[in-house]
Amino acid sequence: MSRTLRLILGIVVVALGIVGFSAIFTVHQAEQALVLQFGKVVRVVTDPGLQYKIPFVQTVIYFDKRVLDFDNPAKEVPTLDQKQLVVDTFARYRIVDPLKFFQAATNELNMEDRLGNIISANLQGVLSRVPMSTILTEERANLMRTIAEQVDKQGQRFGIRILDVRIKRVDLPEENSQAIFRRMQTQREQEARKIRAEGERDKKRITAEADKQSRIIVADAKRQAEILRGEGDGKAQNIYNKAYGQDPTFFDFYVSMKAYRDGLAEQSTRYIGPPAGDFFRFFRDITGEGSAGRGVSR
Repeated sequence: MSRTLRLILGIVVVALGIVGFSAIFTVHQAEQALVLQFGKVVRVVTDPGLQYKIPFVQTVIYFDKRVLDFDNPAKEVPTLDQKQLVVDTFARYRIVDPLKFFQAATNELNMEDRLGNIISANLQGVLSRVPMSTILTEERANLMRTIAEQVDKQGQRFGIRILDVRIKRVDLPEENSQAIFRRMQTQREQEARKIRAEGERDKKRITAEADKQSRIIVADAKRQAEILRGEGDGKAQNIYNKAYGQDPTFFDFYVSMKAYRDGLAEQSTRYIGPPAGDFFRFFRDITGEGSAGRGVSR
């Protein structure tokens, strides 16, 4: 065999190999495929394994058979009580009809754009019929189930099945959060003022009650002191009377001496003149009956 013939045979073998390799393709278990001929779908392949196609004429595009996750960007949603909420959601879906999916959306990126709009529209439609307080309770699970059913119904025309739609997070818009914070601050300040006013009122009541009790105690003490003083004066007078009755002369002398001591205190009183008058009768003699003597100085 000549060298030229061997070269031709080699080229033919290589060409056949390329053609044969281009004629087969593999579909994995987690994939499904569409065979396109000049941009038109001619076959849908859902079974895994080795498959065949017309080389250079037909092309293959693959779609995932597994459950796909989609994070929907946060959207502002109004509620029945006119509250604005920022709702962050996610969905899980599966491509069940690759032909319909390709015809409606072409690829996953386009599908997620449309799916985001569908979820946002149904989210707004359901949550706008309930107050915000309901969304924060266990009833939210039923609301999300309703949203998932509606999204799944609309997603079937794209060849997908919606398995679940969930809310990841619910927040208030920034301006609403600030307004609520200011309202809460105002309420706390009002409560603080109320507590301080009640404390001041209780303080005045307690102070007034204490002053009242103090005046009552002082008045009772004074009254008791007057009673005791009166009783003491009465007892003292009785003693004086008894003493006077036993020896009037001595008692009269004792009282006069006491009067001299109190009335003519040392270094404070000076008297110049005759010891006239009843006050000075004991100056005349010890019995208090003598005549007035000469002037004295003390």
